[in-house]
Amino acid sequence: MDKKVLVMCTGNSCRSIIGEALINAKLEGVKAYSCGVKPSGIVNPNAKRVLAENGIWDESYHSKNLDEVIDIPFDLVVTVCDNAKETCPMFPKAVKKIHVGFVDPDGKGYDAFLKTLYEIKEILLPKVEVALK
Repeated sequence: MDKKVLVMCTGNSCRSIIGEALINAKLEGVKAYSCGVKPSGIVNPNAKRVLAENGIWDESYHSKNLDEVIDIPFDLVVTVCDNAKETCPMFPKAVKKIHVGFVDPDGKGYDAFLKTLYEIKEILLPKVEVALK
């Protein structure tokens, strides 16, 4: 049975979507979802591009509110906000939580999205694997 992971941030347009896609593509036996506390309603075009160019974009990925995923029984909730600039969302149910902050690439050039993809892949994925053991 798959473990279920929720990746949360503020706008659910860049980091959490990239995290969701990477977890789904790279971690066997893990199904990821994402949401935001103030979802933008769109996936940032550069986030979509970086995922598509890495072969892991899925048309089902979209910016959504916590209400859309609250009833899923998650094994782990991950917040990816940059603590220095944002308040990370809180998940209102008793579930294991970890925080791994990343700078928001929104409003920056494509290279910032490549950097975010690389950082999430190299830093977040191993931490998710450990947290799910």
